[in-house]
Amino acid sequence: MTNTVLEIKNLKAEVEGKEILKGIDLIINSGEIHALMGPNGAGKSTLGEVLIGHPNYKVTGGKIMVNGKDITNAPPEDRAKAGLFLAFQNPITVSGVKISSFLRMAYKNLYPEENMSLKDFFNMVKAVMKDVDIDESFISRSINDGFSGGERKRFEVLQMVILKPKIVILDEIDSGLDVDALKLVSAEIKKMYNQNVGFLIITHYQRILKDIIPEFVHVLKDGKIVMNGDRTVSDRIENEGYDWIKE
Repeated sequence: MTNTVLEIKNLKAEVEGKEILKGIDLIINSGEIHALMGPNGAGKSTLGEVLIGHPNYKVTGGKIMVNGKDITNAPPEDRAKAGLFLAFQNPITVSGVKISSFLRMAYKNLYPEENMSLKDFFNMVKAVMKDVDIDESFISRSINDGFSGGERKRFEVLQMVILKPKIVILDEIDSGLDVDALKLVSAEIKKMYNQNVGFLIITHYQRILKDIIPEFVHVLKDGKIVMNGDRTVSDRIENEGYDWIKE
């Protein structure tokens, strides 16, 4: 599999006139696991949503590039086609849009050259649903309609596996999951990592990082990355919090 590189250069962004990201520099290659940690309000979720092209955020400086191609102002669908995927911290309900229709449409848009039959596609979906402990009956339900917090997170992981991105951004994927569900989610992340997918795991605590070991740990404070290191950084954060990290 070819290498995919997500490069973030001096990225600045604001929402409603307030600057949130104040110059982010980060490079993520496929086959790497990066953890982005930081206190509440540091800008972690904002970074994920800016990378995927959320319309509420305005990029005021810097660039987002995939394999050297500038996608800073590209629409979300073009970012998805470039290989990016974001699992949202708070997935929304989309009433009236069935999971079956949504997944099929998203897959066909990303892989128009694949001539997979409807039967084969849904056999694939059902196999992944079993892996992430989502009942098959959910396939005919509207997106996240009446889902618990844990079910919403598992549906994000279902999308991740089905859509086969190259670079995955997971925003607080462990929140709302019990111990057993977290094990299932971690297993799917490991499978994709073994297939040379790159990960940016955005988290406030170290819970998921005990099972998914990051090679790189970055600490975000007040819209800037103020420290880069390895898992020893996340270990110290778990024991001491963030006060020892100076901007």
